[in-house]
Amino acid sequence: MTTTGFTIAAQIDAMHQQATDRTPADARDAFHDEQQQLDAAGLPAGLAAVGSVLPDGELLDVHGEPTTLTKARAGRPAVVVFYRGAWCPYCNIALRAYQEQVQPALTARGIALVAISPQTPDGSLTMQQTKQLTFTVLSDPGNQIASRLGILTAPTERARQAQTALGLDLTAVNADHTPALPMPTVAIIDSVGTIRWLDVHPNYATRTEPADILAALTVLD
Repeated sequence: MTTTGFTIAAQIDAMHQQATDRTPADARDAFHDEQQQLDAAGLPAGLAAVGSVLPDGELLDVHGEPTTLTKARAGRPAVVVFYRGAWCPYCNIALRAYQEQVQPALTARGIALVAISPQTPDGSLTMQQTKQLTFTVLSDPGNQIASRLGILTAPTERARQAQTALGLDLTAVNADHTPALPMPTVAIIDSVGTIRWLDVHPNYATRTEPADILAALTVLD
């Protein structure tokens, strides 16, 4: 299925409708309560400001080779996407939409698209291959960049219990063996790494829409 013409929000709504009968009620309640708490908390207090330099870190590519965000974008401006992992259905929807609806415009303008998560390189490779992503996917062990950017979070205890019951152990899929996760975030940075636009979603059930990213590219003009 292609995502052209479909917003991420519409695709997430459709996923929720399809998943209602497959997800145990206690897990649905746990995730719903968690999302309500995230909405109530809003944006984190320590969020990096637009105009500051996006932090970098010691990252790994999909083959486990050391790299950095600076090296990956090779002097180009970039759209940097922070996502939770290949296990996250919301992330799968968003990255597929960015591949189909955003990547062509970025390529035409010489802008890199880079996705970063705390999962192991194997998880990054799985995401890249199964979703047929042509852009760079990196692993950030320890959430170095997310922490410095101010978007680091973690599931509630009840949500973690629900994840475990569904077969997900974040300490096994994250490279640093912790449950820490980045808030889904899209940053547009210029050629020297300065943040020109930042969209943070504390509630992981919502994401930056492709149309909003494309409209925001004017900050690089």
